Amino acid sequence: MNRKPLTQALIGLTLLSVASHASALSGPKYVFFFLGDGMSASQIQATEAYLTTANGGDAMVAEDLQQPENRLNMSKMSVLGMQTTYDAYALMTDSASSATAFATGVKTQSGTIGMTPDLTQSVKSVAELAHEAGRRVAVLSSVSLNHATPAAYYASVPNRGDYYGIAEQLADSGYEFFGGGGLNKSDQALMDYVAAQGYTVLNDRTSILNLIQDPMDKVVAINPVLPTSSAMPYAIDKPAENLSLAEMTEVGLATLCEGYNRWGRCKSGEPFFMMVEGGKIDWACHANDAMATIGDMRDFDDAVAVALKFQKRHPLQTLIVVTGDHETGGMTVGHATTGYKAYYERLLDQEHSFEHFDMNVWPDHQAKYEDGYDWGQHNNLASNPEMVTFLADEFGLVWDELNTDQQIKLEDAYDKSMVGENNNTADENKLLYGGYNPITVTITHILNEEASIGWTSYSHTGVPVPVFAEGREAIRFAGFYDNTDIAKRLAKAMDLPSLPVYK
Repeated sequence: MNRKPLTQALIGLTLLSVASHASALSGPKYVFFFLGDGMSASQIQATEAYLTTANGGDAMVAEDLQQPENRLNMSKMSVLGMQTTYDAYALMTDSASSATAFATGVKTQSGTIGMTPDLTQSVKSVAELAHEAGRRVAVLSSVSLNHATPAAYYASVPNRGDYYGIAEQLADSGYEFFGGGGLNKSDQALMDYVAAQGYTVLNDRTSILNLIQDPMDKVVAINPVLPTSSAMPYAIDKPAENLSLAEMTEVGLATLCEGYNRWGRCKSGEPFFMMVEGGKIDWACHANDAMATIGDMRDFDDAVAVALKFQKRHPLQTLIVVTGDHETGGMTVGHATTGYKAYYERLLDQEHSFEHFDMNVWPDHQAKYEDGYDWGQHNNLASNPEMVTFLADEFGLVWDELNTDQQIKLEDAYDKSMVGENNNTADENKLLYGGYNPITVTITHILNEEASIGWTSYSHTGVPVPVFAEGREAIRFAGFYDNTDIAKRLAKAMDLPSLPVYK
């Protein structure tokens, strides 16, 4: 008996049954929204050029750039769109107003979360509506969980600086999982309130990873090492005891699924909505540190890979959307000093972020040499062997290989960082350093320029941002549209009420 036709028929019937079941669903069962804070096309292209170089290719050769291993997961997704980012009163949005647009479908003023621009009405987010509709919800971020972007998915406040009030609304949300950074400006009373609302707070790697096999409801999973503002370290500086954003995404996913079965599929089968923010992409771009940016871009994209792996197991039930809220830093792929060339190999020797240098290297050096320091001397840096060694060991810059202009900039920055004085005017220093440690930001500027990466700002810029989508209803995100349309299209995809919805 020929069993092949019968086997093919059975397979066909099975696929037809699955497809019929999926088509009976009014929208995707599992929805992921990934937001790279400060990420636009330049951050994506720079990261792919770096990957090409790090993997042994040439960032100036198209064939090398196009190799799959040199491209980010997000840029290989099936559907591409583009969105505008301005808020109600600013061409260059801040993260509070942009997150409000993504979460609620409403444009508001900078600094405001989950409220109309006149501050008279609060609006519900797609996460709140999803939770009310019976979906399990997770909110993750590499910065603090009560920072502007994650806050827009559960809170409404006129001022993003109300960290305490935002954290109280986090506890009141009832969402199943929060993970990544900590709670900025928290105290014991706040943590007691979070616990009183039924949340278990975990802050060690083993306990958090155990959630993959032994999940719990209502968890706040906080990385143990949070160097500044309750945010995770830059990925380039990740300590072994911390989870990466990708690892935290898998923990959050397992929590929403109440664990995995042996094939890595959801045990519970309950619908969910997950928002994941790569928040420190933005912070690295504010500081004009390309390698810190690239490190967090890669960590963010690894988190996207977790969702794409899940989507392959649930292809007819999963929607993944990836975008940025705005561009930060005016990052350019190219620089006036390098023309049409690219030298991304210059970045390979930077071991840590600007933050690591500022916190772990610079303070001891400054304390050692600041007494009796004469900023009027023209060669303070060049005559200090320790600092010259730091340039080479930490950033791969060899003093004798730098041109005169670069050396002068570094000398001026070194003086300013050591004792607060140099030969520049106040306006010149503002332009050159933007409020960051002068020596560190000058080092990253020079290194980035040598690689062929430029910066025009220490703030956000107003360029449109790409949107990537994969899975069920992904086609909704093709085209050119406003950032508020993302929330509206997510709501439609999940069969939620049309936005905006006022509280």
